[in-house]
Formats: sequence, C-alpha cells, structure tokens
Amino acid sequence: MAGPTTAERDARGERRRLQPGPPRPPRLKRLPRPRTIVILLVCVVLFAVGGVWVLYGSQWVRVERVSASGMRVLTDEQVREAADVPLGSPLISIDIDAIEARLRQKLPRIDSVDVVRSWPHEIGLKVNERTPVLVVKKGGNFVEVDAKGVRFATVSRAPKGVPALELTVSQSSAAGSRSASLRRFGTDRLVREAVRVAGSLPAAVARDTRIVKVRSYDSISLELSGNRTVAWGSAEKGRAKARTLTALIKAAPEARHFDVSVPTAPASSGS
Repeated sequence: MAGPTTAERDARGERRRLQPGPPRPPRLKRLPRPRTIVILLVCVVLFAVGGVWVLYGSQWVRVERVSASGMRVLTDEQVREAADVPLGSPLISIDIDAIEARLRQKLPRIDSVDVVRSWPHEIGLKVNERTPVLVVKKGGNFVEVDAKGVRFATVSRAPKGVPALELTVSQSSAAGSRSASLRRFGTDRLVREAVRVAGSLPAAVARDTRIVKVRSYDSISLELSGNRTVAWGSAEKGRAKARTLTALIKAAPEARHFDVSVPTAPASSGS
C-alpha cells in the first residue's frame, strides 16, 4: 500500500502549525538593582544640595545692583535708600513684601510698588507715584491730596495746574448746618467729597479751576479763572453736572456765575 503523498504530508504539517500551542508565561520586568537605586538617590541628593548651595552659598546669584523706575517726583536715590535692599545677600533670600511695605511707609508719595528679582544680580523697583488732584494750604506750604483723598506729601510750592482746596466749614454753633455737616461727616469725608468733584470736572473746566471750596456736604463750589464761579452742590451726579456745565459755558460764554447743583435745572448769570 502506497504511503501519503507529498501534498498530504504538507497539509498535515500546515494543520499542526496552525494549532495553538500552550500559553507562554508572562515575562517579568527586571527590577533595577539595589546598586542602581543607591546611585540614583545619591545623584538626586547631590543635585539638590548643589542647587541650594548655588542659590544661598555661592557668589553667582547675589544682589549687586538695585534699580528704580517709574518716578516723576521722587529720585532714584530716595527710592533705593528707602528700600534698604541688603547688597551682597542671596537674591533668593530677599523679602519682597518687606521691601514693598518699607517703601510705602517711608515714602507716602508711593501708591504702589512692584519689587522684582532680575536674575542673577539685580533687584528692580517699579514705582507708581500718587498724583495730586487737590492741594491744601498749610502755613507757607501745601499738602498734596490724591484721588483717594489721601494726604501724602507736603511741598513748598503748589504743583502747577492742581486746584487748591478750601474747607470753609465752620465749627462754631452759629454756623448751623455747616457745623452739623462737619459733625456728621468729618473733615476726611468732606475732603473726599471735594476730590470726587475734582475728578468729575470736564478737562477744559479742570484746567481753569483754581479753588474747590467746601462749605458743607451739599455746598461745594468752584472758583475758575476770569473771576467765574460754579455752584456744584454735593458730589452726587458728577457726570451729569459736568455735561451740564460744559453746555452752559458754551451757551453763555460771557457769564460769570454758573449753577449746576440741580443739573436738570441749571442757571447762569452775570457778564
């Protein structure tokens, strides 16, 4: 009897190859050797220690310079002296918040300041000064008042273009409503109301304003150049009063007295 042909043998071999064999066991991941772990830990520690030494112990990142910018009145020397940044100290150890607080305390003209580290050797002081909107005469000097009502500096000469504030509120019993206004609101509040009025003035009127006079909370007036006056009333409805005053001056350029205390019923008089 003849044996299987070549084709039959190939077919049987193919079937055997196609049959799945027993599953292979999963390959276990090789864990790092203890020696390798130790070397890695030593490298991490050395890197951390080196970083700390660079930041705190080396001469590479220490304060060598202090720069100041943004001033209009204050000088660079005044700002740097008030900041009192310890030269030679590690840059990373400088207390930013303490420098900011020190500057605002020693130099009230500063409204805000950003203290920044400029690696590797510099501290930068970015100053924002207060801007006076009114001045109060005090003896032979002038006290500057900013838009927040803060009295921040005393100068010997009034800044150009800044109106003077006159508080004519009487504290005597004969003053009636004026005395009551002072008791109710206090001097600081009345100063802030005057500041609100100054901030509401149209640009053209603000340039001509010489005095902001406060008699009471509801009685604030302006003295302009050319012997002109404006009855403003309280600081309320400042924008409406500003628009009304601008229109009133255009309509009656020869007038000497303007009343916008009730902006819906303005008046002008004199010539």
